[in-house]
Amino acid sequence: MSEVRSSDQVDLSALVDAARQGDHRAFDELVRQTYAETYTLAFRLVGNEEDARDVTQEAYIRAFKGLRRFRGEARFSTWMYRITANCASTHLGRRRRHRHDELFDDAPVADDAPMASPELRAEAADFNRRVKDAVDRLPPKLRAVVVLRDLYDMPHEVIAAELGISESAAKVRLHRARRQLRDDLFPIQGMEAAHAV
Repeated sequence: MSEVRSSDQVDLSALVDAARQGDHRAFDELVRQTYAETYTLAFRLVGNEEDARDVTQEAYIRAFKGLRRFRGEARFSTWMYRITANCASTHLGRRRRHRHDELFDDAPVADDAPMASPELRAEAADFNRRVKDAVDRLPPKLRAVVVLRDLYDMPHEVIAAELGISESAAKVRLHRARRQLRDDLFPIQGMEAAHAV
């Protein structure tokens, strides 16, 4: 398994090198190999298919234009995540009134291990739906930070740079997002915690 992954990474870097030299077919292949991950991030950040397609297209246009500046210090997919987050932030800034219907299609919330009990499966599905709805209700600024940090494990400094905010602002937004999610998902515990402070 690890051999396949490392050979995929080698193939991707060979494609990046070829694309940087002006090989359009190599760039097309880079898009083909990274599109699903890039689109998924865009969808999670903007919340609907049409906007996610627009953000993904814009991200690849920016990547194509900036490919010569890509030094290969990070993986190409990581570089695409950063460009996509930036494009999504710009897109949301233009469409502040936008709300979405669904956020996570495949994000695991409960344990992925097969559960023998239908009741446990139903409870896990219900909780997953509740988490999706709670993230859906977050304001776009808070949603962007919590998705990038908690789903994509990006460090605060990278999130701050991509969203054009300070690192402390990114941490504050993450704290607010997590608190809002906790209060939304567990209202009684949230109120008790608020009264205890």
